Amino acid sequence: MPKKGVNENELLHVAEIARLKLSDEEIKLFSKQIGDVIAWFDKLSEVDTKNVKPSMHPLENVNVAREDSVEECLDTKDVFANTNHKEKGFFKGPRIV
Repeated sequence: MPKKGVNENELLHVAEIARLKLSDEEIKLFSKQIGDVIAWFDKLSEVDTKNVKPSMHPLENVNVAREDSVEECLDTKDVFANTNHKEKGFFKGPRIV
């Protein structure tokens, strides 16, 4: 796999955008590492994906929530047990108008 490097000016430009201060050692290290990443993406582009179905997520999305069920509440004391904002059997909210 041919190694493609990132030149120092490109790396410094990206570092400036990201507001990073890089030492000379980091510039050499990151230049090589970014070149390795680019080389791997080049390698991936060689893979034949002509008959592969596109995927938005690697795992199948499945709804794990239970079905909703409506149950009648016979005892309103339980509904209002944890609030002081109630009036005449209803929740009381702030006045809007």
